[in-house]
Order: sequence, then structure tokens, then C-alpha cells
Amino acid sequence: MKKQREVRPRIAIKPPSNRKPLRAPTRKRQGELAELAFMSKAASLGFGVAKPYGDSERFDFILSWGRRLWRVQVKSTRTAKRGVYEISAHGCWGAHDIYTKDEIDFIVAYVVPKKVWYIIPIEATRGRKRLCLHPNVPHKACYKYEKYREAWSLLNPNPS
Repeated sequence: MKKQREVRPRIAIKPPSNRKPLRAPTRKRQGELAELAFMSKAASLGFGVAKPYGDSERFDFILSWGRRLWRVQVKSTRTAKRGVYEISAHGCWGAHDIYTKDEIDFIVAYVVPKKVWYIIPIEATRGRKRLCLHPNVPHKACYKYEKYREAWSLLNPNPS
């Protein structure tokens, strides 16, 4: 004799009605989300990814490829002004706190709405405190940082 399956009532789980609508993340939360996205992207490309303990270093991550190591500062931007996205090339203390090649090797910038990465060697910033990114246009030589768009190969010393 076959045993009949017990029928359970279906329960619909509804979110609480007092839940606040989603709002844009704070700058700190946006930075944290960009760092998570960076870890995922870099690891998926085969890099070793290390995060220093605390936040006292000028870099956010150490990337490894074979025996090579790079100090990376991750920046992100969400809003454009006239189609141009800007990131800062300095720490939280302002323009007098510009990153140098003694502190980091690359600034990695993430343009959130376009899901585009820029891998910018610190030497290419030439001491500028703001970097303008143009992901809305095809690569143009007149835009300083477009050659670094999705330039993950700069972190691979032996591209195959």
C-alpha cells in the first residue's frame, strides 16, 4: 500500500511592510562594494588577492601573479558630469595626500554604472589629484586614461 504524501500549506514570505526603500549607498559603503567587486574580478582572472589587516596602509590590496606583487588602491565612481566620471588620486585627507609610487603601484578605478575597470599605473597620474574617465566613448588617445580601460594585462608580467 502506497503511503500518501502529506500536503503542507504553502507559506508566502513577505518582506516587512515597514521596510525603508532602498537608497544609494554612502561613499564608504560604495567603496566597500567596489573592493568586493575588485576581489572577485581579480581572483576570477587568476590573481592572488591579499587584504592588509586594518586600514592604515595607503593601499587596499596586494595582488600577486607568480612571484610578482603589486600594491593596489581601489577607487570607484557612480555619477558622471557631462559624461565624464572622476575619481580622486589621493587619500581621505585631500589634495596634499596624493598617492606616490613609493606607496602604491596601481590605482584601480571602477565605474559602477558602466561596470568598467581602469588599471592605472601610479606613474601615469603624474601627481594629479583627480582623474577623468570616459567610458561612454570609444578609446581615444586624447583621453589620458582610456588606454588603461580593462588593462588587466598590465598586472601580468608575462602575458601569453
